[in-house]
Amino acid sequence: MPERKTWQLVTITAVAGLALSAGAVAAAGPWDSGQRKAERAWAASQDRSGAHHGDPSRDVPAPAPSAAGVLTVLGAPVPPPPESGLADALDPLLRDPALGTLHTASVIDTATGTQVYGKGDAQAMIPASTIKIATSVAALHALGPDHRIATTVTASPDGRKTVLVGGGDPTLDRDALASLADDTARALRDRGVGETQLAYDVSLYSGPELHPISPNANISPVTPLMIEEGRLDNSRSGPALRSADPARDAARAFAQLLRERGIKEKGDPVAGKGPDDAEPVARALSAPLSALVERTLTHSDNDLAEALARQTALASDEPASFEGAGKAVGSRLKKLQLPLSGARFSDGSGLDRDNRMSAALLAGLLARAADPARPELRPVLTGLPVAGFSGTLKSRYTDDSPGTGMVRAKTGTLTGVNTLAGTVVDADGRLLSFAFLTSGTTGPDAAQSALDRLASTIANCGCEPSAGRPGHT
Repeated sequence: MPERKTWQLVTITAVAGLALSAGAVAAAGPWDSGQRKAERAWAASQDRSGAHHGDPSRDVPAPAPSAAGVLTVLGAPVPPPPESGLADALDPLLRDPALGTLHTASVIDTATGTQVYGKGDAQAMIPASTIKIATSVAALHALGPDHRIATTVTASPDGRKTVLVGGGDPTLDRDALASLADDTARALRDRGVGETQLAYDVSLYSGPELHPISPNANISPVTPLMIEEGRLDNSRSGPALRSADPARDAARAFAQLLRERGIKEKGDPVAGKGPDDAEPVARALSAPLSALVERTLTHSDNDLAEALARQTALASDEPASFEGAGKAVGSRLKKLQLPLSGARFSDGSGLDRDNRMSAALLAGLLARAADPARPELRPVLTGLPVAGFSGTLKSRYTDDSPGTGMVRAKTGTLTGVNTLAGTVVDADGRLLSFAFLTSGTTGPDAAQSALDRLASTIANCGCEPSAGRPGHT
């Protein structure tokens, strides 16, 4: 199939700008051919060097077409791509030996919810990190995009006992902890207290703290209280040296901050709850759930994914444990009327090889997120890494790849397992969701390249069968 020439996006800033442009027309369905033309025009106006430093001597590039111009295209509906046309394009690529001994696929036209291509799409497979799509959809369905996770400090009426209460926010950072210390020290001084007994409360979660693969550089102990995901190297994503007891470390850091503010502690912080008459004296809120979901998907954040799964459990009256979170996620997806046959959610991050999802379920989740009737799920789409530009797809597509800037997808990698699920706007301007799952692969690099070719092919394909498409010219 001849390659269709497209403009490629060249900066992360460009990607963010396009996301905002898409949001302006979301109510009417932003994934039309006008949006695709807007992407090309916008990208064409940008600095092709790959860096823009805001030189005031340069002319300001012309803006992308306005929302009104994009919306005019919506009056001419485009038929979904026929399955026979997609089969002509994808079947040969799925026979690549790099895809292992078993591989499945699903492609859905999001405008209609119709599956337009499938190969073993109902078979439950190990999803690896693409399960984070399910975790994110469930959390947004349960809590909404504006939900924030609170970390709280309580104190007894006399101020003699103070408790740092974990609410399940793994992104709590040292600045937020310092703000908590400021407010706590002020409240204690107002009560005439200069010394307190400090405890830390991690009772929100139940069950084992350690993931089945732990100890492991990819995930910290799963606890409702930690600073910066228990990372000890100042990193924000990827493998890292981890704290063996992130809750205790957070409490000790809080104690040090209180000392710096003139509040002494009676001994080391201990795990425990506050008295029944304790009152809140300080609170720190996480970013909105929409931003947490985007971070989870863009950077494949395992710690945050497990936190989202437990927030879903709490909102669903299930125990905040691996088992309770799995039940809650499944229950939420059932309410969305998605194909759950064979599905199993053993964790929220995808590190557990006992997880199972079908290609149809993954593609269906993304189609639900694109549904104009479900705007609360939109962060699942905006959080997907952009091929060649962001997150786990930043280095997987070259500048001249036909999928660069066009494919948005969540990656998944375990030993012998490689997966990819996301969205593309095809040559006819249709937003398609897709999922490809493989097992028995012998090398991640070759498997990832084969998966990327599949996604790029959908993005650059009108995919008409040789006889042409009825009603399409």
